Amino acid sequence: MSPDDALARIRRYDGRLKAFVQVFDPPLMGDLATGPVVAIKDLFDVADVPTGGGARVPLDTSPAHHAVVVERLLQAGYVAVGKTHTVELAYGAWGANRAVGAPWNPWDSAVHRAPGGSSSGSAVAVAAGLCDVALGSDTGGSVRIPASTCGVVGLKPGRGLVSLRGVHPLSPALDTVGVLARDVATAAHALEVISGPDGEAATRGPFDADAALSANAAGRRVAAIPLDALGEIDPEIGGLYLAALDRLRAAGVIVDMVAPPQTLDHSFTPNGMIMAGEGWRIWKDRILDHADVMDPWIVRRFEVGRDISDTQLAQAHLRRAADQRDFHAWIAGYDALLSPTCPIPAPPLDTVDETVSPLSRLTRAANYLDLPGISVPCGLTNAGLPAGLQILGGPRDEAAVVTIGAAFEAVSGWNGRTPDLAGFAT
Repeated sequence: MSPDDALARIRRYDGRLKAFVQVFDPPLMGDLATGPVVAIKDLFDVADVPTGGGARVPLDTSPAHHAVVVERLLQAGYVAVGKTHTVELAYGAWGANRAVGAPWNPWDSAVHRAPGGSSSGSAVAVAAGLCDVALGSDTGGSVRIPASTCGVVGLKPGRGLVSLRGVHPLSPALDTVGVLARDVATAAHALEVISGPDGEAATRGPFDADAALSANAAGRRVAAIPLDALGEIDPEIGGLYLAALDRLRAAGVIVDMVAPPQTLDHSFTPNGMIMAGEGWRIWKDRILDHADVMDPWIVRRFEVGRDISDTQLAQAHLRRAADQRDFHAWIAGYDALLSPTCPIPAPPLDTVDETVSPLSRLTRAANYLDLPGISVPCGLTNAGLPAGLQILGGPRDEAAVVTIGAAFEAVSGWNGRTPDLAGFAT
C-alpha cells in the first residue's frame, strides 16, 4: 500500500481500533521511500520520538538514535507511519493495558476482545490493513500470540539473527525481535532486512528470504503434537489444528504425530522465572518510582522477580542450558515441530484472568529453548475468531520455519482473509 493509503485508513479506523499511540504524518522515511509501509512497536527507539513502552511515563523522552532494526528498514525503503500500542514494558500476553489503554481486536467490533500481547498494536495494525508489516518483540510469545488472535503472520527468529540495540529489554536472555505481516513472504522479506550482525549480540545472518520461500516443503518431516499431549485446548482450536495438519499432508509434508520429550508446558514456569528475575533487575527503579501510575498487574509480575535470588536465577539459566541441549538433540530428527499457537481464541478483554497466561502456554518454549517460530492463520472459529498454527524450527533454522509456513499458507484456504471493519469506521 502507499503511505497515503495507510494514513487514510488510520484516520478512518484507528479512532476505535487504537492500534497506534503516535501517527507519523508525514511518514518517516529514508532516501529511497519505495518499500512497504511499516509500523513500529512502542518499545523500539525512533530518534527524537518518545518511546512510551506502554507506560504513562515514557521510557525515553527523546532517543538520540533509531533502533538498529528501524534504521535498517528505513534505509531499505520502508516507510514508517507510526508507533503501535504495547502491553506496559512488554510484560503480558492478553494485550491488556490499564496504564494507557488497549487496542481492539479487529475481528469483533461489538465486543472488546483481547488483541493478544505484548505486540498488541502491531498485530491489530497489520490485521486491519493500516500497514503492510509491523515490528514486534517476543520474549515468551509476544509476536506469535497477537498474530494468532488477530489472524496474521508472526515470525520470531532465534537469537543472534536480529539486533536488539535500541529495543528496550524485558529479559535479555529471552528477548527477540520479530515481524508481523498478512503473509509469510512479506514477513520473511522484512526479517531479511532487519537481520545481520550489529557488532554486539547479533552475530548471524543476514537471512535469505527468497531461498527459504522458494525451497520445496514436500518430503520434509515434521513432528506434530497430538491433541491429548497438548493439555487443555478449545475444541474448535483443536479441530482447526487437525485440519491444518491434513492440509500439510496433502501438500506432501510428512507429519508424524509425536510428543517431544519435554512438553511445551515444561518451559512455561522456568521461562517465566527468568523473565521475572531479569525484568525486576532491569526495571526495579522505575517500578519503585512509578508504581502508582503503572498497570497494577504489571507491577505484580515484576515484583515476583524481586523474590528470585541471584543464585536461583543462575540455577535457572543452568537448567535452561541443559533443557536446550536435550531438546535440540531431539528436534534434530525433524524439520519442525507443530502445535496450535494459542489454545483458546481471543476472549472478551474484561473477562481475562491476569493471574494466568493461557495464551502463552504453547509459545514460551520457543524463547526458553531458543528456537525460531512462526504463527500462520489456520482458520476461524464459529464465532469468526482466528486461530494460528505454530511452526517451531530447529536452532538457527529460520529457513525451515519460513519454508513450511509458506507451504502451509499456500494450502490453508485462508487466502488473505481480513476482518470486516465497518463497525470501526469513524
